Amino acid sequence: MVLVVHVLACLLGTGSWVAINGVWVELPLLVPRVPEGWYLPSYLTVLIQFANVGPLFVTLLHHVRPGRLSEAGTIYTIVSVGALACLLLAFFWQETSWVAGAPRSTALLILLFFLSLVDCTSSVTFLPFLRRFRARYLTTYFVGEGLSGLLPGLLALAQGVGVARCVNGSLAGNASGAEGTGLRAEYQPARFSARLFFIFLSGMMGLCLAAFVLLNRLPAARQEQAKERFRAQARVEAGSGLQAVVEDRPMISPAESHQLWGRFGTGTYSWPQAASVFLLLAWVNALTNGVLPAVQSYSCLPYGNAAYHLAATLAAMANPLACFVGMFLPNRCLLTLGLLSAAGSGFGCYIMAIAALSPCPPLLHSHTGVALIVS
Repeated sequence: MVLVVHVLACLLGTGSWVAINGVWVELPLLVPRVPEGWYLPSYLTVLIQFANVGPLFVTLLHHVRPGRLSEAGTIYTIVSVGALACLLLAFFWQETSWVAGAPRSTALLILLFFLSLVDCTSSVTFLPFLRRFRARYLTTYFVGEGLSGLLPGLLALAQGVGVARCVNGSLAGNASGAEGTGLRAEYQPARFSARLFFIFLSGMMGLCLAAFVLLNRLPAARQEQAKERFRAQARVEAGSGLQAVVEDRPMISPAESHQLWGRFGTGTYSWPQAASVFLLLAWVNALTNGVLPAVQSYSCLPYGNAAYHLAATLAAMANPLACFVGMFLPNRCLLTLGLLSAAGSGFGCYIMAIAALSPCPPLLHSHTGVALIVS
């Protein structure tokens, strides 16, 4: 029965970011069919950043009006909204309307905002819920969160999204009735449609909802919850003292609240060291969740649609790999964190340089250029 709880925690983690990760790997199939074209990745990045109002609202409400927001009710709501939005995407993602004198994918953009809102808010609702269980289930949750990128990526590879070939424009014009000379891109049909892909994402969100219901009601899951650690009211550290915050179900015990600010797994950190950890987190997240995805079409597309597709898909697969590595090497010293961040910053500088030089970056017509940008 403990294994069952691990599976349920993994499914809950899978539903945390599966929707947006799925949209990212499906972009090569979407962009040729929407008016926004290759601006769509940039629009999606902006929508994700705007969607951070969700976790901000939840955090402020817990602080200002403690107990007003039900933890279970919030999770039920956001997961249900995510499943419904994915289902609506399957049928309306190609619908357009005229805005400011130009066609816009209004349905797609609105639904993408709701998916972003769901996934961003999951970060401040799923983790506090998982803290009711023993610590070992938190690692399983992060493995599931990694699978939220792996599963859509594998499905996109099987789908064959965005595969294109160059054909003679004059010959293609004779066949289709259009005029044109020279080489032109001709996209190959995918093995199955974007509609089925979005229905799959909706099903994954449905599994996440079912997993949450069972984690709340299954007797084995109830037994695994460390209830004695959450009966006292939660306390959040504010300034030099502790300010009590009453929750409908306390998320963090007073002892844990003190440890979270002073300890990070391997030992006690000073406040300057703790501040450096948070600064590294902010910098790395800004690169991986904001800057680099926004320019991905510019950095990868010059090397071909296949390069863009591989970069987007393999990047999603890197997340679960990092989670599995973290299971065996959970302790990180500050020097290791700094070296990893410096290496990632170097890779990010190369990607940004390629994007700035787009559409004519170095090594444009060589396999070396493709291998570098994908790596």
